[in-house]
Amino acid sequence: MDEFNDRVAIVTGGANGIGKALAQALGSAGAHVVIGDINDELGEQLVSQIVAAGGTASYKNTDVTDEQSLSRLIEETCASEGRIDYMFNNAGITVAGDSRDLTLDHWRKVTDVNYWGVVYGSKFAFDIMAKQGHGHIVNIASLAGLLPFPTNLPYSATKHAVVGLSMSLRAEGVDLGVKVSVVCPGFIHSNIFQASEMVNIPRTDIVENIPFKLVETHTAARKMLDGIARNKAVIVFPTYAKIFWLLYRIKHGLTNRFALKTIRDMRKMRGKVPPH
Repeated sequence: MDEFNDRVAIVTGGANGIGKALAQALGSAGAHVVIGDINDELGEQLVSQIVAAGGTASYKNTDVTDEQSLSRLIEETCASEGRIDYMFNNAGITVAGDSRDLTLDHWRKVTDVNYWGVVYGSKFAFDIMAKQGHGHIVNIASLAGLLPFPTNLPYSATKHAVVGLSMSLRAEGVDLGVKVSVVCPGFIHSNIFQASEMVNIPRTDIVENIPFKLVETHTAARKMLDGIARNKAVIVFPTYAKIFWLLYRIKHGLTNRFALKTIRDMRKMRGKVPPH
């Protein structure tokens, strides 16, 4: 895509999953990709892969829950590259379970990554881009940020917040030359299901009971970049996600019934965690 050729793009949580696929797609499109992550081994490996494929990339150890760490990533990138064209706030986690089984520590952990990590990344990048007079902030949310998502309350709450943040910041950026998009995909075949904590429920049963085909990460990355190139405000995919979002806006009751079925199905598994 010509839109990304010779552009500077930061991707948080970029060493694995969706972030990795985004970094690879951006590198293939000719962008200089700066990968921010806490996994140094995977981050450096990805840089080598992108360079071997003919792209340019660098890695910086970055903890999105640490305001100073994320600030350094953005400021150092701007200082070394002269500008920031794209900021992908991608890092995210989830904790699945009945809300009665979740502690406040679970809520804080998810909020620190999914909400504050996006706030820090958006704030620091927006300030630089406003001074430049150009730039595009891309916040990775979820369909769970547009619809109710019982069984993942902290995740859904933070993703709803990211959607609201993004749409409000998009309005503020118009006269400053800064674009803002939010990505709200359905289920992606990433490592989030393996890496996330499942509280009082069996991981295998949860993954096996996902009612839709998982979108491969590279397919997801292409769809995201296509929407970003067209400056779409909200990027939703695949087709079932668009249909659910439309139904929710037209008639809440239809999607609410699906949400009710989701929590009832999960509660049948509650407490059936196999022994270690």
